[in-house]
Amino acid sequence: MRLLRTPDDRFTDLPDFDHEPHYVDIPDPDGGLLRIAYVEAGPADGQPVLLLHGEPTWSYLYRKMLPVLAEAGLRAIAPDLVGFGRSDKPAEMVDHTYAKHVEWMRALAFDALELRNVILFGQDWGGLIGLRIVAEQPDRFAGVVASNTGLPTGDEGMPKAWWAFREMVENAQVFDIGRLVQAGSRSTLSDQVQAAYDAPFPNEMYKAAPRAMPTIVPTQPDDPATEANRAAWTTLSALDIPFLCAFGDSDPITAPMAERLRTTMPGAADRTHPTLPDAGHFIQEDAGEHLATLVTDFATTLSRRD
Repeated sequence: MRLLRTPDDRFTDLPDFDHEPHYVDIPDPDGGLLRIAYVEAGPADGQPVLLLHGEPTWSYLYRKMLPVLAEAGLRAIAPDLVGFGRSDKPAEMVDHTYAKHVEWMRALAFDALELRNVILFGQDWGGLIGLRIVAEQPDRFAGVVASNTGLPTGDEGMPKAWWAFREMVENAQVFDIGRLVQAGSRSTLSDQVQAAYDAPFPNEMYKAAPRAMPTIVPTQPDDPATEANRAAWTTLSALDIPFLCAFGDSDPITAPMAERLRTTMPGAADRTHPTLPDAGHFIQEDAGEHLATLVTDFATTLSRRD
């Protein structure tokens, strides 16, 4: 596997994001090592909150949430998925599979960082990956917050907005990452913020992961990840792990998934699941501080439960 690594100088002077990056080497299932980057904030002995981003963003998406979580005494950890941010970037689209991305994040969280009693916060692919990890190792998790995400199996149709997004990614000669994040946000992003989302990708060669991710979402009942996702649903639907949905009111792609999560997860019962106003797909941009407060309140209820 040919790996690309974004030069460090691409990440200088990022607005509102002065967190020092940390790096770990993770074995790839096909051999070799991948360097995965993450940032964290808060006390080292605080309850870990694993913040998983999605397509086509990176840990920069969590810059509004990290300080709020840290102030509450939580250990907020925001990795860059493989192929994104400061993490290594497999250069070919075929290098990216759903199973590999699950294993890469599992290895980071549990083999490298040895996290326990984790609260997962997953948005977009952060939920698609994170919910699979929860199903595989539920004993490592104290709770889950799902935000603008789901766990598709291909047994149900995807929204028209998602298909339009996939077609755009497949056909774009130049994949404008910053512009896409702006399109999925209700708030106006400055040129500097949009440039920060472009920073990990000096040119089109570095964009194999963001181009590949829409193509590996299960959309048919016989897709490669379908059986694993069905098995994950079976496991999750029997888990009494505390579960909170916090979706935006303006995301046409993931809105239908909220109801299934709320009604399927036993730990979601008898819980108020907020819908955040004026929040698009990239809900962390539109309501980051509000989201972080919801997570801290959720963590407080878990400590009382213990």
